[in-house]
Amino acid sequence: MLVSAKEMLNKAREGKYAVGQFNINNLEWTKAVLLTAQENNSPVILGVSEGAGKYMGGYKTIVGMVNGLLEELNITVPVALHLDHGSYDGALKVIEAGFSSVMFDGSHYAIEENIAKTKEIVEIAHAKGISVEAEVGSIGGEEDGVVGTGEVADPAECKLIADLGVDMLAAGIGNIHGQYPENWAGLSFDALEAINNTTGTMPLVLHGGTGIPADMIQKAISLGVSKINVNTECQLAFAAATRGYVEAGKDLQGKGFDPRKLLAPGFEAIKATVKEKMELFGSVNKA
Repeated sequence: MLVSAKEMLNKAREGKYAVGQFNINNLEWTKAVLLTAQENNSPVILGVSEGAGKYMGGYKTIVGMVNGLLEELNITVPVALHLDHGSYDGALKVIEAGFSSVMFDGSHYAIEENIAKTKEIVEIAHAKGISVEAEVGSIGGEEDGVVGTGEVADPAECKLIADLGVDMLAAGIGNIHGQYPENWAGLSFDALEAINNTTGTMPLVLHGGTGIPADMIQKAISLGVSKINVNTECQLAFAAATRGYVEAGKDLQGKGFDPRKLLAPGFEAIKATVKEKMELFGSVNKA
């Protein structure tokens, strides 16, 4: 049974840990994340970008796959299926398809339009028990064609969006998607503290979790971050393990070309990465 992310994130905020959102790209990814969550007794959020939704054959396909895996693999930990960086139309589509959580990213609109559209999504989603994430101050880097410069969000604007009744808030604090450049200045903890102070007990979301040093992650959690998004790190681990298998010529030995064998090292690499993150975020045994 898919659940809204609201309760798991409120618990995380109170318990001073964070729940990982791991973006999924196919069956291997989804299965690896779910099994790791179950093995570590951790709540988890499966993230799906609009591009990944298209790649996997549409939102209903994903809902069917995830629900099937929950049942067949006997997954008992809380699992939310969440649209990542959704457009207004994308948000409406996943609500219809059966996702249990949605992010409407209106950060590229003027604040008035972001407020108006977020308010509508909150009303529609909450009527169906679906949790809503909103964003203020775009996150740097590129994700599915959405390019953000890594702005630091205005705490006053964060409060305006938080007051609409969203369940979690992504606020830019100098974090970026993808790999961090050598000259990255780090997270702005002054901004995070100010945002945390103005938004009360709202669980905050840290996007671009790949490559942020462990001490910064811990400090962010202490300042209200209750959800951390990881995508690139799993992709890099998967690619490196697959490359190693092919470069060792294992795909040419026996039935090594079988996709179940070919993709197995990448699958294990995702599991290892997810476990490492769950330990770092403090969500192990919090299901």
